Order: sequence, then structure tokens, then C-alpha cells
Amino acid sequence: MERRYPLARDTMAYVLAGGRGSRLKELTDVRAKPAVYFGGKARIIDFALSNAVNSGIRRIAVATQYKAHSLIRHLQSGWNFFRPERNESFDILPASQRVSEGLWYQGTADAVYQNIDIIHSNNPEYMVILAGDHVYKMDYELMLIQHVDSGADVTIGCLEVSKEEAKGFGVMGVDEKGIITSFVEKPSDPPTIPGKPDTCLASMGIYVFNTKKLFEELRRDAATPGSSRDFGKDIIPYLVKHGKAVAHKFSDSCVRAEGESEPYWRDVGTVDAYWEANIDLTDVVPKLDLYDRKWPLWTYAEISPPAKFVHDLEGRRGSAVASLVSGDCIISGAHLRRCLCFTGVRANSFSVLEDAVILPRCYIGRSARLRKVVLDRDVIIPEGMVVGEDPELDAKRFRRTESGVCLITQAMIDRLS
Repeated sequence: MERRYPLARDTMAYVLAGGRGSRLKELTDVRAKPAVYFGGKARIIDFALSNAVNSGIRRIAVATQYKAHSLIRHLQSGWNFFRPERNESFDILPASQRVSEGLWYQGTADAVYQNIDIIHSNNPEYMVILAGDHVYKMDYELMLIQHVDSGADVTIGCLEVSKEEAKGFGVMGVDEKGIITSFVEKPSDPPTIPGKPDTCLASMGIYVFNTKKLFEELRRDAATPGSSRDFGKDIIPYLVKHGKAVAHKFSDSCVRAEGESEPYWRDVGTVDAYWEANIDLTDVVPKLDLYDRKWPLWTYAEISPPAKFVHDLEGRRGSAVASLVSGDCIISGAHLRRCLCFTGVRANSFSVLEDAVILPRCYIGRSARLRKVVLDRDVIIPEGMVVGEDPELDAKRFRRTESGVCLITQAMIDRLS
């Protein structure tokens, strides 16, 4: 049957954004992982939401759970442009014991099951289930087309990864037609792609269902004793065995700007991965293009004055090389190299920052030297502080990773005084 309009118009995106993100350590002490800042202006969740909007999906729900205040505030501020009269909706769905008193969301599948009535009220024909904590650009319309054309019960977004990398993922065994024949979590000997003995298909945590089929599976799973109520552990393995599950390769729908040569996907779930993905943006031609006007990154656009660079004396020159500097930053006689500054950073005279990710409203005192750091929001660096030159001292004062990245919070600074 010929399609009269994009499938995205009959689709609802459901973003699972309740994860603790404990591997990001103190960065998730006061916020959920999807609410962690990224790229100078955005939050991690903005990538999944922007992909949905750019793909043409105008009905979106976000399920939240742990430490959700920062995330909910961001969603209310930056994602409040949907209009019901245009058949658009944006629902924030905190765990609220809607099914049974004492029951929060028990797993990813339960986070959808508990809100079946809200999904039903939107009447979507298709559902795209998304993780809210990955950085990537993807056209979900292309995945929807494959789902409908293949007649699948579920279509699963998959990354091609090496056999060694696959040991940390849920891995698909597939036949020559892309039909999933097995699904194993973090296997020691992962199945490989036919014809590619060193490459595996890893789940991205992106699923497409016909809504009716999704409801059937959620209700069946909810009635199954011993289920962990999780897509990856329960729903997907059941459909692989008893239904038709089809793999969708990320490379088939990844959105790439002119300078992006490879499909870009990152789980910035550790301090090292978070630091590296942000610092990568300072490259002349970064692997992820935030300047692509054809596939914009939507977020809360804070009203702020322009960035400002002041003083022009030898040794006290406000400058930034290979750096991203956001609005309301004042670089006052400081020198930045390969840095990423979020809104409202103040870097004072004679300070030197290199390979630094600096979250909003941080203050860098005079003559400080910081290298290979992540500063949490609102950190005040004392005058003359040096980080990144003495590994033993750094490890005593701050959280230092094996690769030498120092995560600094204000509580850590306060303990030094």
C-alpha cells in the first residue's frame, strides 16, 4: 500500500530518562545522566529529543525517575513549544505509583507499561522507544520505514562494533536478511555478523513497535512471574524467540554533515568518555558537527550576553585557541587551549586552562593552572590552584581517573579549606 505521508506523523517517541548514571560519579549526584550538560549549551537528552523532532515526530513522552528535578526543569524550559492544536504533545512522566502504591518504575518496560493509558490517549500507530543518555544524530523515519516494510514485531537499532567492544553490550546474532536469531547480554564470546567475523551488532536501546503489538507484549510481560520488566532482559529476548525481530543498522539512518566521515554514537557514561567526547568538539573538523543547520540540536536557549575577552598585555591576554566558549563567559586575561566553556564561566587574569570541560557558572581564580579537568557547575577555583601536574596530589584532592582526568566539584574544593 502506498504511503501518503511520513510514518513519523503516526508515531510517538517515548524516551527512557530515569537512569542513575552512577559511572559519571559526582556529575550525577544532583542530576540524572540524561540531564548532564554536554557540548557547551545542551544536555545529553537533547540528542534523542532533537532526533525525534528532526525526524518529524511531534508526539513525545519522557519517563523520569532518579534525581529528576534538573531534568524536568530543563524539559519545561526548553521543550515547551509543542501545540495540541497541531496534533503535538510533550508529556513528562515521573514515576508516580500509577499502577500500584509502592511501585516505582521497576525496569525499562515497566516505565512504558505504567503509562499505557497516556500513550493510548495520543493514539499513535507506531512507537519509537529511546534511551535518553546517548550522543548521536539519527533519522528515525528511515528506521520506521524498514520496520513497516519488513513486517517485524520489533525493529532494533544496532551499532557495528568490534568483537572486543561487544562484550559490554547486548549483542544480536542475525542471519543474512537481518532477522535477529539470538540476543545475549554482555557475552564473553559474542556472535558476529555473517561475512564479518570480527564485527558484531550491539543494541543501541532503540526499539520500534506497532503500538498494538507493544501493548500486547507489555501486558504479557507484566503478568509473567519473575520478569525484571526490562526491554533488553525480557521483552526483546521473548520476541527473538517467539516473534520476528529485525536489526536496523545505525549506519543506514545516521545523519552526517559534510565533514562527518563515520557514524557517530557515544555512550558518555564514564568520566573519561564524557571528557573525551566534549574535548573532541574542539577539533578543527570534529567527529560530531554541532553546527549542522540541517539537523539542529534543539535545547533550552538561555538568554545571555555575548562572550567577552579582555586584557591585551603579555602574560595577561584574554584568549582561547581551539576552544568553544558559550555566552556570558568572560575570559579576563586568561589563556584557554582545547577547552569547552558552558554559559557564565569567569576565567581570571594569568590563569591557564588546557583540555578543560567547564560547566556553567564556574569561577577560575587568578594564576590558576588547570589541565585535563572537568569542573562541575558553580565550582570556584581558588587563586593559584594547580591541577594536572602532580598526579598523587590530584588523586588526594579530587576524583582522578586512570587516564588522568580530574573531576572537581565545589564540595571537594570546600574540603581543602
